[in-house]
Amino acid sequence: MWQVDLAPGSFTLAPYSSLIFCLGILVFLICILAGSSHGLCPSGKLERQLIMQNEMRERQMAMQIAWSREFLKYFGTFFGIASVALTAGAIKRKKPAFFLPIIPLGFVFTYQYDLGYGTLLQRMKGEAENILETETSKLQLPKGMITFEGLEKARREQSKFFIDK
Repeated sequence: MWQVDLAPGSFTLAPYSSLIFCLGILVFLICILAGSSHGLCPSGKLERQLIMQNEMRERQMAMQIAWSREFLKYFGTFFGIASVALTAGAIKRKKPAFFLPIIPLGFVFTYQYDLGYGTLLQRMKGEAENILETETSKLQLPKGMITFEGLEKARREQSKFFIDK
């Protein structure tokens, strides 16, 4: 019989343990049947966690797009000034080699524009979905998925290494 001392007398949990057990089972069944999303149900916690992870992912993507747009402003200015200066130098000195740096700078500018304002992210998403559907063998980890047993084995080996030293 379980006892908890709360005051000068003692309080016994035994008469209430079957009631507490039944209430726990009842709450569990309600959670399963209702698919509840409040804190009592593990599925609700998982749902909130997934929503939070998606919100964080969306914010990170928004920051990446915003960074690309901001970078594009500065790089676009540099690219414009460099293009005018290199074109003027090529014409003035009559050396077409001055045009060569414009080519790689143009590729960087185009990439950043496409990332910030174009459809690059949609194309990347489509390609990622295609890889997930058709090329799953390329996504496999070496030696398969990490297991708890493998982690424990590695932890034991590491602890032996530190104990031996």
